[in-house]
Amino acid sequence: VSGAAVAVGTAALSDPACVTDTRTRLASARAAMSHALVQSGCEIVGGADLFILAAHPRAGALFERLGQAGIFVRHFPERPDRLRFGLPPHPEAEARLIAALQGA
Repeated sequence: VSGAAVAVGTAALSDPACVTDTRTRLASARAAMSHALVQSGCEIVGGADLFILAAHPRAGALFERLGQAGIFVRHFPERPDRLRFGLPPHPEAEARLIAALQGA
């Protein structure tokens, strides 16, 4: 990690308002993405603030479809029904994900 990144991270973590705003934004993004995934037939089976682990009966096909749309998720060969989704970085990326999921 660069010195500049450490300085920015230290400043952000030292600011309680920044921490609260970030947690609120991440929780909202995670809830919206969870809803979109459930609507597409996924079951939420885990995750954290920055990603969601989902099960889908056709996870391999969904993985391929999303990849063709330029959306990269992690597929687990040892758990072929599982996909890990990172939270979209901005509203446009979220809209692309939802459109790709609806086409699945």
